[in-house]
Amino acid sequence: METILAICIGLALSATVGFRIFTPLLITGIFVRADWITLSEGFSWIGSTPALIAFGTATLFEIAVNYIPAVGSFMKVLATPLAAIAGILLTASFIGDMNSLLEWSIAIIGGGGVATASHTAVTAVKGVSETAFLSPAVAAAEDTTATLVPIAIFLIPLLAIVFVVLIPILIYVFYSRRRMRHV
Repeated sequence: METILAICIGLALSATVGFRIFTPLLITGIFVRADWITLSEGFSWIGSTPALIAFGTATLFEIAVNYIPAVGSFMKVLATPLAAIAGILLTASFIGDMNSLLEWSIAIIGGGGVATASHTAVTAVKGVSETAFLSPAVAAAEDTTATLVPIAIFLIPLLAIVFVVLIPILIYVFYSRRRMRHV
């Protein structure tokens, strides 16, 4: 059960990467640094001072670009691959005591896939929100989700299971409704 919960925590955090790429990494690093969570062997560097400075700076930059559209164009090019990498990293950092092939398969396919899917869904919502002049509201919702969900998952780990089940359902509903409108 512990392994399944660890996988769900990694996948749930990977899903939050779709909202903000670096915020979940920063929050994970802070929790590691405060000794509130322990990551798999080889991933403790996420809580190191250089990593926290890098994640903090990247988080501030990422938040700023969402409120300054001209700067946001550059970030859009990098966002999808960065989201996938962050998802892989977060999932792998929670999976321990497992065959390396299985661990990295889950991290790459699961973590990278969930991060990419959630990022794609959020990007689609952003596209609609920009035409409706709702970008600031959507950006605020992204900031809130990317901050509160990882904190909630660390405080109540069973929420990760709910989040892992809920996100695919929400993405499916969003894409189904969007597809129905275009048919």
